[in-house]
Amino acid sequence: MSYLKSFLEDKQIYIYLLFIMMGVGFGLLFDHASLIFEPFISILIAILLFSMFAQIPFLSLRQKVSNFKFLVALIISNFIFIPILVFLIVTAFHITSTPLLIGIYLVLLTPCIDYVIVFTKLGHGNESFMLIATPILFILQIILLPIYFLIFLNQDFSDYIDFIPFLKTFVYLILVPLFIAIFMQILSKKSDAMSNILSLSEWLPVPFMGLVLMTVIGSQISKIFNDLHVVWIVVPVYICFMIIAPFIGYLSGKIFALPSDLKRTIAFSSSTRNALVVLPLALSLPDKWSTIVTTVVVTQTLVELIGELFYIKLIPKFK
Repeated sequence: MSYLKSFLEDKQIYIYLLFIMMGVGFGLLFDHASLIFEPFISILIAILLFSMFAQIPFLSLRQKVSNFKFLVALIISNFIFIPILVFLIVTAFHITSTPLLIGIYLVLLTPCIDYVIVFTKLGHGNESFMLIATPILFILQIILLPIYFLIFLNQDFSDYIDFIPFLKTFVYLILVPLFIAIFMQILSKKSDAMSNILSLSEWLPVPFMGLVLMTVIGSQISKIFNDLHVVWIVVPVYICFMIIAPFIGYLSGKIFALPSDLKRTIAFSSSTRNALVVLPLALSLPDKWSTIVTTVVVTQTLVELIGELFYIKLIPKFK
């Protein structure tokens, strides 16, 4: 089993590319691919995160995560530097359409709280610190998102946006897998069988990340092709963001003189957005906006997932 784990980790880039191509192929060839794939996305992400949580030694974690400077640097990067960057990029590309702006701000102003943990580990960051920070990121984005809309669009969207999906996602994708992993670790202290199950979970992250990539892309790629005129407008915005954002996170960590792994962690958090979580928010908007906003959010997902494949090779070089 250790050989399988090593093989999957060594070949992970090629495995992810294969699953991405499979997702594109399934999504374009089968008319009902979205109906088939969408119900599995949350389940697969939950299993992926459980397999990630299972590798984190929670029972000895308290001694490792009392770094106040890390949290300050993470918050400043995600909620001050990144919003400024997003506003400057949108201004530079002269985007004025309200639905486009809603979609861009909705997805780029909300830091990821789920699979960023996996990418952080793959990119030699500190997944333990990233995990501990997710509740803080979650609460702050709920509080600050309406304020950002008020500042950047001069409109109050609190009547249109339903934050219940945020809460459900946090419970189902973060808290439930987290508590299961912790419970299993406690049991493994007294049970060899449970300890063996935890050991087997070590090879799950790579294949389940591949399945997440395939299902997300397979379920959404047809929407992108149906609104290519929207895609061509927002893709340059997302590429520009993907290029700049990790350096902002890294510099934020450097300002606070953090160790290399924590600077990488902030780089991943600053550049990985909450697309899978805000997608239900986009779908809950009024019909006049929903279709375009959903396309804008889904396009970011595809650009980001491809970008993450470069990140897990390039960000480890950050010292």
